[in-house]
Amino acid sequence: MGKMKRMKFLAISVIAVFIVTGVNAQGFSTGADIVSSYVWRGIPQDRTVTGNPTLGSPNIQPYVSFTTGGLTIGSWASGSFLGNVKEVDLNATYAISTALAITITDYNWSFANSKGYFYYGKGTDHLFEASVTYTGPATFPLGISVNTMFAGSDTLSTGKQAFSTYAELNYPINANVKVFCGASLFQSKNVYNTSGFAVTNLGIKVSKSIVITDKFSLPVYGILGANLSNKDADGFSKPTNLYFVAGFTL
Repeated sequence: MGKMKRMKFLAISVIAVFIVTGVNAQGFSTGADIVSSYVWRGIPQDRTVTGNPTLGSPNIQPYVSFTTGGLTIGSWASGSFLGNVKEVDLNATYAISTALAITITDYNWSFANSKGYFYYGKGTDHLFEASVTYTGPATFPLGISVNTMFAGSDTLSTGKQAFSTYAELNYPINANVKVFCGASLFQSKNVYNTSGFAVTNLGIKVSKSIVITDKFSLPVYGILGANLSNKDADGFSKPTNLYFVAGFTL
């Protein structure tokens, strides 16, 4: 079985497990974020005008998941209010412990392939990523994640896999404030547009809960960050280095 056929089998298997285990609805979870713009790992994903390095329109980012034991499978998506972003990802996470977890994600954010969403052959739009996350104990709750694209459209000019890798450290200053620093570790032309090691995502996230009624509170947050690499994902010579995203969770 070829590599892309194996990837297709993996994605379909995840969906099949999701459907089969869905008979027990107690493990389901769903929700959505509304964000002022879509920034992923310091890379703006949407712009109001193509070719203009200005952050784009608000996005709605829904998710649905099912958890059984240490396994969580589900889907996450993003769609801009102006229609510039259409992304649907599939994912599976296994929690080895309360501190350590591994995740496989199938990204698709272009929807440009005429052969449909589930085309995994040559020229596929999909990107497959393996991630490992660790969260330290309460006495030192440092978060660490390493994320590597191992298959799909993340390739070099030679046609070989680029294995774009992003690593991030984050630390909660208190219950409402977290600082983070993330970097592309190697050359990544297609994903992070870096020629080598580069800090693409340095910033702070502040959260709070706004009380609406005695039974409902609205979680809101703001993220102030900076991309310190030379160019953004589209190769603009004057990138938007500083970004601010506001959002709330439903």
